[in-house]
Amino acid sequence: MNIGAFLDFVVFASAILLILLILLQQRGASLGAGLSGSGELNTERRGLERSMYNVTIVIAVIFVISILAILII
Repeated sequence: MNIGAFLDFVVFASAILLILLILLQQRGASLGAGLSGSGELNTERRGLERSMYNVTIVIAVIFVISILAILII
């Protein structure tokens, strides 16, 4: 397996993971809370939500670095 095929696989896999992780994350507030509703707004991430946020950042960095590596090669 050459390096180009490996980088293509890394870009494809990280793109799919990035899409899934972004779609699984919860939003900070609902529409009712944004329009002067009585809902609470939690701004601090805790537990699994914080872990998913951190993994999303790592996968995004891997995605960008692998695309830049493809452009350089």
